[in-house]
Amino acid sequence: MASTPLKVVFLDRETISPQTVLRAPAFPHVLELHGRTRPEQVKERIADADIVLVNKVRLGAEEIAAAPRLRMIALAATGSDNIDLVTCRERGIVVSNIRGYAVKTVPEHVFALIFALRRSIVAYHQSVKSGRWQEANQFCYFDYPIRDLAGSTLGVIGAGSLGQAVAQIGRALGMRVLFAAHKGRTDMGALYTPFETVLAESDVISLHCPLNEQTHHLLSHAEFSAMARKPMLINTSRGALIDDHALAEALRSGQLSGAGLDVTVPEPPAADHPLMQLLDLPNFILTPHVAWASQEAIQAVADQLIDNVEAFVKGEPRNALVGSGGLSAKVSGESR
Repeated sequence: MASTPLKVVFLDRETISPQTVLRAPAFPHVLELHGRTRPEQVKERIADADIVLVNKVRLGAEEIAAAPRLRMIALAATGSDNIDLVTCRERGIVVSNIRGYAVKTVPEHVFALIFALRRSIVAYHQSVKSGRWQEANQFCYFDYPIRDLAGSTLGVIGAGSLGQAVAQIGRALGMRVLFAAHKGRTDMGALYTPFETVLAESDVISLHCPLNEQTHHLLSHAEFSAMARKPMLINTSRGALIDDHALAEALRSGQLSGAGLDVTVPEPPAADHPLMQLLDLPNFILTPHVAWASQEAIQAVADQLIDNVEAFVKGEPRNALVGSGGLSAKVSGESR
């Protein structure tokens, strides 16, 4: 009996740039693309889906229950905090994510922020635009601090592929690198430095850890107070790793020398969000969650997304966060 086409639904295609090629899966299928999906639209759109492609749309227990045919969720991202993994495990739904695509683009963005802040690039650019150079009436002026990275200490929180890549660049620039142990842990081995020591000794701190119950508001008032060297803080990971109100206070009070963020909660932030109120500061840079978004990296995401789906249909799931069972490419209508 001929295979019945599988229904594949992509809930938020617009989270991948329009220039990116999304190739058709190499099995009989019907592909339904939605640019964006509001929460109230999710149930209807996945009701008869076999496979759901998703980046940031939330699929909780209620939404998953509304999709009785659902066998796979393919994330167009690494993070899975928008998916109810417990429910997927109970239902036998395979959840696969994207891995390794950002190992060059995110570290490059991290150091773009570090260089811009450490050398006050944005502040000097804006001052030139406003006429300050002509006002200075000499070949240069020294309104904002400029510091070398060589000889400084880089604290990295998160020792996965991105944290390791950031550390490698830091070392190449002559920085001393410290990987932070988990808060309260002293048994993690020689690679790790106690969390409190990293806070106290770092000139730059970069976050590369997942968001979970243990890391939510990992940095708040107490942690900023412990940063003895008034470091620069970089976050390209998840917005909720940092207490935004505490960050705003630390930056305005001088507990931090600068901050470069690519993530917020929510995204986009409202106009009155505490981070939006920092945009007047010369030592603060906020970018719109684009650290991952080089053209090369986005194409890698799209390619790996379809690779994951095809592997699942062949019965060989890859990058599985939940589930190990696959779907044979010869699935018939009766076996769904």
